Amino acid sequence: MTGDAPATGDGRAIVGGRSMAAGSRVRLRPRGGADIFDLALDGRSATVERVEEDMEGGLHLVVAVDDDPGRDLGPRNQLGHRFFVRPDEVEPLPEDAPARRVLVAGIGNVFHGDDGFGVEVARRLLERPVPPGVDIIDFGIRGIDLMFALQDGYSTAVLVDAAERGHAPGTVSLVEPGPGGLDGVAVDGHGLDPARVLRLAADSGRVPPKVLLVACEPAGPVTEDTWDMELSAPVAAAVDDAVAMVEELLVEELENEEVDT
Repeated sequence: MTGDAPATGDGRAIVGGRSMAAGSRVRLRPRGGADIFDLALDGRSATVERVEEDMEGGLHLVVAVDDDPGRDLGPRNQLGHRFFVRPDEVEPLPEDAPARRVLVAGIGNVFHGDDGFGVEVARRLLERPVPPGVDIIDFGIRGIDLMFALQDGYSTAVLVDAAERGHAPGTVSLVEPGPGGLDGVAVDGHGLDPARVLRLAADSGRVPPKVLLVACEPAGPVTEDTWDMELSAPVAAAVDDAVAMVEELLVEELENEEVDT
């Protein structure tokens, strides 16, 4: 390993003869000596989230420690939950497969009636066994956090939200955005517009190659003037269908990952 590991020009760096990129698995070996953070991090396993180059041309790996209970709290760049290390301060782990392959994002405002659909689906999913390599996060209306998460090196993102598509109330459907992203899908009843978040994430970094939307038709238009902490009857009944659809998607996506690797 060398401290000036070359970048490959596509968000990667070569460490110990191996390519490091978002999703790479490493073991931390800080070289700062007796610094309390170095002592705490030494030997911990982590996931590379991105490779950055400073103004002097030096490379740094931005990593999230695997067992950090706060890794999914707050903005993705929050100090204390993301660490910058030099390439010579990590050891590539034997299995260099991404540990965080699929993101399931529950989106919505629980104070606006059916707009809380995505949050409820995420909650139900977290009560069930979660496959390795899958992160299920209730983002609520935290658009900035979702934007950073989309840049974390996932191969697939599954967004779950209420969306007006002209179907019968409670209809669960799967949308795979085309070149126009999610434009034209009415999902902004809560101040967190997934289409806009995707555009911002793409403008400031990489987004997952595959983004899916599991959408549920609300019983009526959801606006900021809708104040209700309960889902309507048809949307509440659709939560189980959405959970089943997401779990089927996870099986399919994880199997595809194994074939690709």
